[in-house]
Amino acid sequence: MNTRRARWVLVLALFAGVIAGCSPLRGILAPSPGMSAEWAPLLEDVRVFVRRIGFEDTENFLDLSVDQESFPFCGYASSLHLPYSYEDPAIRWVESVTEQECRKFGQGADVYFGAVEALGEVGTPVTPSMITGKLDRFVYLVIHEDCHDQFELPYGIEEALCNLITYKAMAVFAEEKFKWFAGEGRAIRRYAEEQSRLTRETITHYEKLAALYARFQRGEIAADVLMRDRAVLFSEAERPLAWTKGALNNVSIANDMTYSRHYPFLESVFDALGRDLARTVAFFRHVDEIKPSKESVMQQQRIADESSVQFIRAYEAAVMETISRALPEKSGSAGRR
Repeated sequence: MNTRRARWVLVLALFAGVIAGCSPLRGILAPSPGMSAEWAPLLEDVRVFVRRIGFEDTENFLDLSVDQESFPFCGYASSLHLPYSYEDPAIRWVESVTEQECRKFGQGADVYFGAVEALGEVGTPVTPSMITGKLDRFVYLVIHEDCHDQFELPYGIEEALCNLITYKAMAVFAEEKFKWFAGEGRAIRRYAEEQSRLTRETITHYEKLAALYARFQRGEIAADVLMRDRAVLFSEAERPLAWTKGALNNVSIANDMTYSRHYPFLESVFDALGRDLARTVAFFRHVDEIKPSKESVMQQQRIADESSVQFIRAYEAAVMETISRALPEKSGSAGRR
């Protein structure tokens, strides 16, 4: 679990199209055109576009899988603890189990089972679930998963960054590829806009939940009160977060928070860089080069365990500080040209 290529065991994607208990393409308010047999030309069009904004070619999507329909996952954590993100060791991720087997971990725990259509950093193929899904989701997956192969940032930053780049890129790609009023273009833009909105909603509702759990940790409320009050918060969050009834829990919202926590700040960086995708990709390559090492963060913060939530938070904070320090120079360079 110390290598980047082990990412798929951790989880996976913000809005998985095949997640049990989570509706496909959460939050999309109108139907998107389905994929057709012409997926290969569309893939190439997307690849040409992302090269223009600075992506290097990857080993992803080079062939079509016949046997790998999607990538299943199973995670569970104590209902009495709210994890920080999908990397939090409080969540136990289990490989190669069925949904029925996954649900067996549910006694006293929150369980999150599902599957994602593709995974970056592992040479993911085009899967049947990708080409039988929706057009907007296909474009999202190709850009987002290829984005992961461009950087070596903490996942709590990289997931949000790759969503930011993907949503902004989808809007530009749709405008260039399709006529403004074409259904395909509208669906792609709508997906990007809606998922960006859901990102902010996730932050709002996670923070409410975190405040409740903080009261429990301080001994201000008992476990039964915690469980009662969190049920109310989850019920209130289901509709704005576009989850199906009863599916939202600590593991699923912590997973989504991995993609959401730093998104508003990263979007402000994008704005400071003139909303220029190529400059944004180049800037974060620079951040990647100058970021502190994991070892230096551990030494400075006196953290012994790289898998601990203390390190996860500290490493994200250190890289966010690096971004803040590097931004003034890079954002001002456009005006001096």
